[in-house]
Amino acid sequence: MRTQVEETIEVIRPALQADGGDIVLRDVDESTGIVSVTLVGACGTCPASGQTLKAGIERIMRDRVDGVTEVVAIE
Repeated sequence: MRTQVEETIEVIRPALQADGGDIVLRDVDESTGIVSVTLVGACGTCPASGQTLKAGIERIMRDRVDGVTEVVAIE
């Protein structure tokens, strides 16, 4: 699962970088399906980062990687 998550992040990353941000994978809990990430750069301070995380990143992760239940942001 972790490899699929990493590959999906590489697909998502260019869109985040185009806006001056990026994403760092922190953990993949295969038993719960929770993926922990840190949004950095402009994404770390953007007021819409919660929306980006849930409506964008989490949706794409759940569509592409079997077993992902949630994506959470950590510091």
